[in-house]
Amino acid sequence: MDKRVGHLIKVWQKRNILGFYCENKEKAQEKILELIVPNASIGFSGSLTLEELNIAKLLEERGNKVISHAKAGLSREESLIIRRQATQADYYLASANAISETGELVFFSAYGNRITGISYADEVILVCGINKITANLAQALKRAREYAVPLNCKRLNWNTPCFSRSTIFYSGGIPIVSGKDGICRKEICLFPEYKRMCCQILIIEAEISPDRLKVIMVGEPLGF
Repeated sequence: MDKRVGHLIKVWQKRNILGFYCENKEKAQEKILELIVPNASIGFSGSLTLEELNIAKLLEERGNKVISHAKAGLSREESLIIRRQATQADYYLASANAISETGELVFFSAYGNRITGISYADEVILVCGINKITANLAQALKRAREYAVPLNCKRLNWNTPCFSRSTIFYSGGIPIVSGKDGICRKEICLFPEYKRMCCQILIIEAEISPDRLKVIMVGEPLGF
């Protein structure tokens, strides 16, 4: 086990967060299926990590009800309704954008459904690859904003200053044209010119309800 993961699991014990270690994706799949009871409903946050695990398909095949807005062909209204329903499921699955070695978990959200689900669902399971561990909270926030978000904007084809085909921003009144450079420019990432992804930020330091929040750390890179 990565010594950082062992340290995090001990840190989380004092914060009412249950930490688990799985050496690879297959073991992580097994752990999720073990933690979730058959026939329960599961709400899904948008997550490349969960997509790479293919866990929604495995749960559906077992007979669980999966509530996910990732299905193709949904209208915006339908997607928003499903996002709300997902936060009220028996379990809520998501992944963090970054984790600090001091124990904080960082999440950026556009619509807020992920923050709602993680903060208030009855049972929450977070799955994270070791690539998301950073030295401290400042680095975790930096990783989330300057690494994970631009890559997600690229993956979802969102028009943002950190990932857009032609970005114009102003420096000292001088227009500067930029491209797909991944640099955060939150001072101009505003509506209606851009579709901003960094709208809400959640930092989890601890959990008030024992056993509600579980974190599965996977010993290989997953997601952004």
